Amino acid sequence: MTDLAGLGASIEAGLPGAVTGHSVAFDQLTVTVEASKIVNVVRFLRDDPGCRFVSFIDVTAVDYPGREKRFDIVYLLLSPTLNQRIRLRAEASETTQVPSIIEIFPGADWFERECYDLYGVIFTGHPDMRRILTDYGFDGHPLRKDFPLTGFVEVRYDDQEKRVVNEPVRLNQEYRKFDFLSPWEGADYRILPGDEKRSGG
Repeated sequence: MTDLAGLGASIEAGLPGAVTGHSVAFDQLTVTVEASKIVNVVRFLRDDPGCRFVSFIDVTAVDYPGREKRFDIVYLLLSPTLNQRIRLRAEASETTQVPSIIEIFPGADWFERECYDLYGVIFTGHPDMRRILTDYGFDGHPLRKDFPLTGFVEVRYDDQEKRVVNEPVRLNQEYRKFDFLSPWEGADYRILPGDEKRSGG
């Protein structure tokens, strides 16, 4: 079993200024890095003989809207040599431009596009920074915590115009049903034959 605390300490020592800390929780190593130095960190983890994190797994984000740097950009890598995973965590604001790691792991292409589409994180040096899951002209980023659950627009086919149209969301009250009764109270049960025996009647 790999000594995760020792591995984290050696990574921190090998990347002064780029790695700002590490922690071990639930048998997982998390390394905190500067977003602007992510390419150097990922290259070191891939090429260093003591690491060999050669397998790219994922890039995603976590939104903390109350913070000045509201996003944690999270990278997951795997080292078959160590039989160990590592999580890289970099803080970024809405305007932070995070360098793309495509030159090191080309497989990060669609993951970075997804992160841009759903959270609005901008990756510089990416060859095709377009939305990947939402429609063209979509307004906003759906996985941000302050994005409304119903979205801003709804998409429907218009029979008169014979095309798909985007319209502001309307919540028509006449189609909404509110049932404030608890399922344990207020129900009107029909008395079945034999129920009088249960009540002692």
